[in-house]
Amino acid sequence: MARYVVDVMPKPEILDPQGKAVLGALPRLGFDGVLDVRQGKRFEVEIEGDATDASLAEVRQMAETLLSNPVIEDFEVRLVDHTVAEAAR
Repeated sequence: MARYVVDVMPKPEILDPQGKAVLGALPRLGFDGVLDVRQGKRFEVEIEGDATDASLAEVRQMAETLLSNPVIEDFEVRLVDHTVAEAAR
């Protein structure tokens, strides 16, 4: 099994009202000095078999076509170390 993580974030030029709401709430909760907050999405995708260039390309295609909106979001795909993934469970 190969596990990939897809992180999706709004492009820098896109307004992020959820991030701004969090940024406004942090000082009220005693967290000072935070300059900016951007809110995104994280997907964990498990694929049968070993991690290969083909499976990485397939997950990237998933990110481009379903997991993100490429017009307003950027994404990053990375392979998660299996020992780290198992320890987190």
